[in-house]
Amino acid sequence: MKDEKSILNAFEENQEVKTIDASRKLRIGFIGTGWIAGAHVQAYLNQPDVEIVAAADLIPGKAAAFFKKHGVDGVKTDYPSHKEMLDDASLKLDAVSVCTYNRQHAAPAIYALNKGVNVLLEKPFTVTTEEAIEVMRAEKKSGKVLSIGFQPRFDENMKMIKKIVESGILGKIYYIQTGGGRRRGIPTPYGTTFIEQDTAGIGALGDIGCYSLDMVLNAIGYPKPLTVSGYKSSFFGTDPNYSNYVKTGHPEYAKKFGVDDFAAAFVRLEGGIILDFRIAWAMHMDTPGDTLIFGTKGGLRIPSTDCWNGTVGGAMKIYHEVCGEQTETVVPIIDTKGVSLFDLKIRTFLDAVKNGTSAPVPSAQILYNQAIIDGIAKSAAAGREIEIDIPEI
Repeated sequence: MKDEKSILNAFEENQEVKTIDASRKLRIGFIGTGWIAGAHVQAYLNQPDVEIVAAADLIPGKAAAFFKKHGVDGVKTDYPSHKEMLDDASLKLDAVSVCTYNRQHAAPAIYALNKGVNVLLEKPFTVTTEEAIEVMRAEKKSGKVLSIGFQPRFDENMKMIKKIVESGILGKIYYIQTGGGRRRGIPTPYGTTFIEQDTAGIGALGDIGCYSLDMVLNAIGYPKPLTVSGYKSSFFGTDPNYSNYVKTGHPEYAKKFGVDDFAAAFVRLEGGIILDFRIAWAMHMDTPGDTLIFGTKGGLRIPSTDCWNGTVGGAMKIYHEVCGEQTETVVPIIDTKGVSLFDLKIRTFLDAVKNGTSAPVPSAQILYNQAIIDGIAKSAAAGREIEIDIPEI
């Protein structure tokens, strides 16, 4: 009889290894070469069927310096904007990564799609629902792939949440509490594009709030949002004595801060589901709470993290009854053995482009995510509950 180790080795050896056809390389362009673009370029470099050929950035010389820093040669970077790059037919672009600040997500995505180029658009989708609709109309007209940059989707633990809900063990879902937070985590190490109204448009809501919304909405099948009563504030971001400003020597950032550093909302979804949401870049608390999914047959607790970035904070727990007795089932954390979620985000996008298949993170789903975020902002401004209106595309 074979010992356990030999059986395991045989099992691993017999696993199907996905091969990537590198005979035709996909020609990739970058629109925006800020901080998040670094993660994109590293993930593309890990793929055998990619050639990074061009980049555009509004700041002269920034794109060239970016690729020099990352050791990528032969990238054409003398484009003052995305339009000039996308108008250059000699590049024969297959796809672009849009890595601009939030306010510049929609325009280059629309222009690229209208040029017949596939788009990987960083999160958040856009700033407003109206912008997202316009991007999706360009997507529909072009027939090209538009995928939104939600890499937590590819975490096996996130997939497990969806499997648990779809298994029926929780019964009918009727209430969800979700969100996340950072005790001190306003993202200013890379400048002020994340916090200024003219560049960001939305703060914690779009930066990390979109992830917590996707975690639960994807699990329950992305029901349509109907109404929202939202609140947002900026007590920390506008305070020059905020500890991270003081530590980094930038108290002047307080005057530039023009977005939310905290938001909360009560959202009604189709199917009679209530969503209780809160998100924070900064707060006097370790966490705004675990994610809780209440169902008629069981409940699921998803532990929070100290610094929310779209991950599960520990073993999950299902509360249910077995033979009339109350019990709990622990769902251990799945060890992904160092798998890069960013690599998976890039790889699944490339596969969709090559194979002509659906986007791995489709805009039709993230539109509802965006509508909730935008709805929270609009409700907060109005000081009352509002209906979420999503026009036809």
